[in-house]
Amino acid sequence: MGGKRRRGRGDTVRRRPQQDPSVASVRAERPATRTFGRPRRWAIGAATGLVTAGLAIGVAQLVASFVGELSSPLVAVGEAAIDLAPPGLKDFAIQAFGANDKTVLLIGIGVLLGIFAVAMGILATRRRWIGYAGLVGFGAIGVAAALTRPTRDTLSPVPSIVGIMVGAYALRTLFRTWHAASSPVGHAAARSPVAPGRPARQAGRTPTVANDPLVLDRRRFLLTSLALGGAAVVTGLGAQVAGGATSKAVASRASLRIPKPSDVTTTVAGSGFSLPGLSSFYTPNATFYRVDTAIVAPKVTAQDWSLRIHGMVDREIVMSFAELLARPLIERDVTLTCVSNPVGGPYIGNARWIGAPIAPILQEVGVHPAATQLVSRSVDGFTVGTPVAALLDGRDAMLAVAMNGEPLPIAHGFPVRMVIPGLYGYVSATKWVVEFELTTFEAYDAYWVPRGWAQQAPIKTESRIDTPRRGATIRAGTVSVAGVAWAQHRGIDSVEVQVDDGPWRGAELATQDSIDTWRLWRYEWNAAPGSHKLRVRATDRSGRVQTAEEAPPPPNGATGWHTVDVTVTR
Repeated sequence: MGGKRRRGRGDTVRRRPQQDPSVASVRAERPATRTFGRPRRWAIGAATGLVTAGLAIGVAQLVASFVGELSSPLVAVGEAAIDLAPPGLKDFAIQAFGANDKTVLLIGIGVLLGIFAVAMGILATRRRWIGYAGLVGFGAIGVAAALTRPTRDTLSPVPSIVGIMVGAYALRTLFRTWHAASSPVGHAAARSPVAPGRPARQAGRTPTVANDPLVLDRRRFLLTSLALGGAAVVTGLGAQVAGGATSKAVASRASLRIPKPSDVTTTVAGSGFSLPGLSSFYTPNATFYRVDTAIVAPKVTAQDWSLRIHGMVDREIVMSFAELLARPLIERDVTLTCVSNPVGGPYIGNARWIGAPIAPILQEVGVHPAATQLVSRSVDGFTVGTPVAALLDGRDAMLAVAMNGEPLPIAHGFPVRMVIPGLYGYVSATKWVVEFELTTFEAYDAYWVPRGWAQQAPIKTESRIDTPRRGATIRAGTVSVAGVAWAQHRGIDSVEVQVDDGPWRGAELATQDSIDTWRLWRYEWNAAPGSHKLRVRATDRSGRVQTAEEAPPPPNGATGWHTVDVTVTR
């Protein structure tokens, strides 16, 4: 055959050299293949790993939407990470990311998974068994995490196992688009035409898979990757759709009608001030803080909910949601505070709650005199320890079913949560509560206690400046300094403001709604140009003055005076 070819070093003849027929045959059979040397091997492996992992996770999520959201490998691993994280890291996450801490955790898990998948795919280009081993190893972590969850059952490992199987199939499919040139002819075809006069034994050398270049059917690899990647996206979206369709909690909440309470409350006139930047007396449900350990808010229907009460009681009972609603309900305004709230922090909110008082329920089951602690359990296994005395001393402790005029939002505990005035949330405010166990503080430590938090945690007297904000630049003249103060179940008696190192001046207080709610305040300041430091402190109705001693949230709540620096211009 004649024709021109690209000239190489030392070539002086334009005529195409005679080719080995077997090599020409291989090239004719594989027109779409292309050899990728080491510089491009990583890209093939990275794409393979990401597509495989994406499909495995997508399928696992889809299966979990039917088995149960908490069995998802991402959720199970995330919640296991929360349980195993040191207290300091948890506190940092809450302070740094607030309500977005779980989103950040899931993003972090996704990033680590992506890195793992890329590394797995690259290594598999040289040793294919590494790809399968990596899949099995990651799946094993998901299975182990699912089996350690308090909500585990026989189906909990299923999503991770199915994800491994589908991932292995996807990996095998992608492997088939790779061609290891291990035969003498294929090896020659993969590299270059056999030069005339090259010794046959060199051309016939059989390489090992480890040092052999990766020969890729580029078109087939691309189409296969796109198909598998599309399948990953579709299954991921399907998991969202199936999860919404199979979860009856949303429909249950939408159809729920809360009976009118037998004991209602009214908002006291003058309980708030209308000032830009100042918190409203009631915190809207959409912006009410949320701090808990649930990666995904558990979804329980009102029809399926029940509360088991057992332990140190005369008789154990199981109460249905209908039986709970049939009891006399009360309506109360109560401010909740998270123990992780730093001085001046956002983890506090006030709402109007409707629920069944807890004290009559405990009286009916007959609590033993030696019982000092009520351990409440969430449907996801989270535990809270509450002093029995705080439930029987006359305060409005309740099993809440409504928040600000509507059934509890799912994120805030639907269908039932605990609300107990005067105690930080980690010892009082169990969401999605399904169990009461009467015991003693010596016999059991609830979730946060082994992690360094105090067993008992009454809320401390605190206050916060809402406006002006820290670092604000304001005009000279009369400036409204305003905020909130709280000392639940004791009430706020006075609030004082200090400018720089001057004397403490009394602030104007809004009307006290009840001793279980926060109290809004304001102070009219004649601001002079310059840099200034504003401080606030409160005194509760027991005469306790908010301490200036600074302490972090652990182990039983932060202390100190909230201070903001502002700049006043002419």
